[in-house]
Amino acid sequence: MIIESDCNMVVDAVNTACEDLSEFGCIVRACRRLLLQSHAVFSKFPPCLTPRPPLRPPRLSQIGSNAGYPLTFWIPGGVKPGTKNVHSLWLEISDGETLLVDSFPPLRTVNVVTVRILGKDNLILVESRQELSDGSVRDRFRPLSEKMKPNETLEEAVVRAVEEELGSITDSGAVRIVSGSYRKKLEERNSASYPGLPARNVLHSVEVWVEGLPDEDFCTEEKEEYVDFDGTRGLEKAVSVRKHYWKWVNSESVCS
Repeated sequence: MIIESDCNMVVDAVNTACEDLSEFGCIVRACRRLLLQSHAVFSKFPPCLTPRPPLRPPRLSQIGSNAGYPLTFWIPGGVKPGTKNVHSLWLEISDGETLLVDSFPPLRTVNVVTVRILGKDNLILVESRQELSDGSVRDRFRPLSEKMKPNETLEEAVVRAVEEELGSITDSGAVRIVSGSYRKKLEERNSASYPGLPARNVLHSVEVWVEGLPDEDFCTEEKEEYVDFDGTRGLEKAVSVRKHYWKWVNSESVCS
């Protein structure tokens, strides 16, 4: 009975690890042989070993996993239109934009700058939807938002966000932050980009004026979010934002 119990523990442990399938198969076969050899002793307990299907994530997903569970266990990403995949998350982590807390399940923690761009007649600019690199579209209806970089100040993050997401339509780049408009808010919910992964967003919100924006609805294109200096980051596997669709709405219709 002890041998059978030990074998089952071995298989359970292997099932929760990110091992190669061939190596997993060898371990299972060895356990089966051990059970058959002990069958004479444990005739009342015939061998029965039906392990769960092993998880086979990409190597990058081993980073930040908990108790041997790969990120793909929590992030089926890319299956549902308008979501991102584990490759996208790895780029966020490697660039320092996202911290993955090693909890159960893992917790995605992000500092986000929310730029409430003001317009005339009490209007505010919101991103109505995004077009992703895989061709899918996701609804947004929120002010310009951008993940903050490590050691980046609020002012630097605001300017960068405007340049990256609105730079293709405005050349002036003149950005003025409204004094006293800063607000900080903690938001905890399931991640919209990575369904199944809990998220803790620290939102840093400011109101700004940006010169040179159209008065009507418009669309902008974003440059590549990440840089691949040595060709090893697998940018082509990640899902990223390609186009932003903007519209002016009454400021009272947008949550602060």
